Amino acid sequence: MDSFNQLKSRLHRKLVEQLDMARMTGDDETIRKQVREVVERLCEQEQTLLNLNERQRLISEVLDETFGLGPLEVLLADPTISDILINGPRRIYVERKGQLTMTDVRFRDDAHLMHVIDKIVSAVGRRCDEVSPMVDARLKDGSRVNAVIPPLAIDGPSMSIRRFGADPITWDDYIAFNSCTQQMRDFLKACVVSHMNVLIVGGTGSGKTTLLNNMSCFIPETERIVTIEDAAELQLRQPHVVRLESRPANLEKT
Repeated sequence: MDSFNQLKSRLHRKLVEQLDMARMTGDDETIRKQVREVVERLCEQEQTLLNLNERQRLISEVLDETFGLGPLEVLLADPTISDILINGPRRIYVERKGQLTMTDVRFRDDAHLMHVIDKIVSAVGRRCDEVSPMVDARLKDGSRVNAVIPPLAIDGPSMSIRRFGADPITWDDYIAFNSCTQQMRDFLKACVVSHMNVLIVGGTGSGKTTLLNNMSCFIPETERIVTIEDAAELQLRQPHVVRLESRPANLEKT
């Protein structure tokens, strides 16, 4: 496994040296195909004794490092996973249907995990370093990310990813699950249309964001909507929306 990871690191380093991503044109799929061809050529130059499955795995993992979040890509592609919990580079758990299990996914070391954390938080204009060792962020699909690094995290960097379901819960689902009645739905709609103040509270994972997303569909399209969130999660479908994200204070309160 160490030799495999060393080979992957070497290929990725050569790829970065040879490619100028800024000069590549086309959609994401076209660029990924072009990069794959370069990786395949580099793999042939290595002349290592890999079987077909190992070769394809090596190429896929190098592409994941280049375009995605490295070892996490295989977990993010699994729709049955609701949470990904990373306790350092060697202990990565997932939650499926409320059950936590350890995976065989691994990062090379703390530096590799830190690289992925930085890739996630920098994409939303934030940072995670000694000055700001705890940060909230989000992935492109809206999944919620929290990362903590030393000196706050004693045993090394850690991260949690809470994913949103592929099929969001709707009002029809609420009613079918006996979570609310048609009368309750109509009452909440009347509150929104009447510009009433509505406070939605609850514990972690209780469904606050899901309920707010559903209630937001009652806002008339003639309204101007301004949202302020720690990490943008709301999925508003109205045409006139201004989305803002708060900026967390660092240890120096700046």
